[in-house]
Amino acid sequence: MSTLGFLGLGSMGRGMAARLVGAGHDVVVWNRSTGPVDELVAAGARAATTPAEALAADVSFSMLANDAAAEAVLTDEAIPAASGRLHVMMASISPTLAERLSGAFESAGAGYVGAPVLGRPEVAARGELNILAAGPAGHVETALPYLEVLGRRVWRLGDRPEVANAVKAAVNYNIIHAMQAIGESVAMTERLGVDPKLFTELLSSTLFGGVVYTGYGSLIAEQAYSPPGFHISLGRKDLALAEEIAAAGGVSPATMPALIHVFETALADPELKDADWSAIAEVSRRDLG
Repeated sequence: MSTLGFLGLGSMGRGMAARLVGAGHDVVVWNRSTGPVDELVAAGARAATTPAEALAADVSFSMLANDAAAEAVLTDEAIPAASGRLHVMMASISPTLAERLSGAFESAGAGYVGAPVLGRPEVAARGELNILAAGPAGHVETALPYLEVLGRRVWRLGDRPEVANAVKAAVNYNIIHAMQAIGESVAMTERLGVDPKLFTELLSSTLFGGVVYTGYGSLIAEQAYSPPGFHISLGRKDLALAEEIAAAGGVSPATMPALIHVFETALADPELKDADWSAIAEVSRRDLG
């Protein structure tokens, strides 16, 4: 039986690692804080004392918050522990960092796959994520049995790991547009006396089905932004990634400046800055912009 490593046990990583443990795998877990590690050890995992120890597993996975966190954990000192093994990066990092990490693992004699995910923590815990996978075909095939434990579908996006991160940012850019559109249309209709719950149900039950309009429409209608499933600061990070990818491709999205303004306005508001990213809807509802 292969040994799996998992680095990063935040709201997403904790549920993902628990899925691998529950599937009967030998899982070695590492996290900056010990609380989530203790929870996973109680469920059958083993604790790693350093990132390198987790990277030394046959196949390791990381789910870290952003570029800075990934760079702090996947250091030049830690990466060589993965020599002869495979690492799967599941976090939403920049394509630039993904390309650099891929090269660093390759130089250390290790394989690397980019596999960011679509889904919130409760989706991760149920193993129903959509996983965007890119990397050399053989490496993706090695990771596939474990990715299928974590997700309902694995989308194969070619042999360049950084492409998976670019696609993830593009998907999140669409989600941001949807949340902003819901917020604007709710602001218009509730000022006419229409119940926002009824209006968002109308949207999701007729022309705009799917998890984004159903899930975020409900959060926005009920103003249920805490505790955050995905922090608004992380949404701003993903918007910056989309901006970087657009610039690299020579694309100038017309709505980008407006969305940046909305996020900056929300993050400057004491009541919204620690909320779920769907709270950007409040910029229109409260006329903060």
